[in-house]
Amino acid sequence: MILSGRVIQERLLSGGDLVIRPYAETCQQPASYDLRIGENVILPSRTCTLVPSLEWVELPTDLAATLRCRSSFARRGVLLGGGFVDPGFRGQLTLCLTNMSPDPIALHKEDRVIQMILHMVGMNDRLYEGRYQDSCGVVPSR
Repeated sequence: MILSGRVIQERLLSGGDLVIRPYAETCQQPASYDLRIGENVILPSRTCTLVPSLEWVELPTDLAATLRCRSSFARRGVLLGGGFVDPGFRGQLTLCLTNMSPDPIALHKEDRVIQMILHMVGMNDRLYEGRYQDSCGVVPSR
């Protein structure tokens, strides 16, 4: 089941175990949350660039997230590599953005580039304990 915007807001505001910080109501969509980028960046043509999310995200045991490039950026040639966040992850997300267009693309801090879709995970008893836990800023492949 995908969480609705209303359920996402309720879980965030209840002081529970879902965290998106800083939260912006303008980023809340009917069935997703738009993640913003944390810095100004130029995406060179046909190159993968690692960019940090502005938001710090913490997912509880019963939620996972799928990341998708917003259609307005995909239409300009931006692709997102990777795109799944396991239950228990906490930190900033490193976004792998590739510009497939022939020209460089400028992105500005706080641009809403990525949609985060939150999914319920049934009967889960394991949390993410990987090497990207508590990530701050861009974290290259380890």
